[in-house]
Amino acid sequence: QVQLVVSGGGLVQAGGSLSLSCAASGRSFVRCAMAWFRQAPGKEREFVAAISWDGGSTNYADSVKGRGTITKDNARNTVNLQMNSLKPEDTAVYFCAASLWGSATMTPEEYPYWGQGTQVTVSS
Repeated sequence: QVQLVVSGGGLVQAGGSLSLSCAASGRSFVRCAMAWFRQAPGKEREFVAAISWDGGSTNYADSVKGRGTITKDNARNTVNLQMNSLKPEDTAVYFCAASLWGSATMTPEEYPYWGQGTQVTVSS
């Protein structure tokens, strides 16, 4: 059974930093792209960042570009998201997702595997 377990959420002040981690089990995602999405209260789930299977290509939402860094550790079957200069509008539940393909797509439908989500709250 495939599981994506997310850790690292919490409460942080505006301007601060946060690191999220997603550990996959049940199958290898070495050849698969992985991504982060988020969903704020009352809003639809939105793309945050994606990374190709080998880490050679990344995509970021405009809202986090320059503040977020996604990395992938194939040896540990994990994907991480480092967010800096956090803003209150970054407050959301953050989800990691794994694709069956290698490209860092921004489309949620391309990711059949999802983690349980972790709450990130940025106070002003």
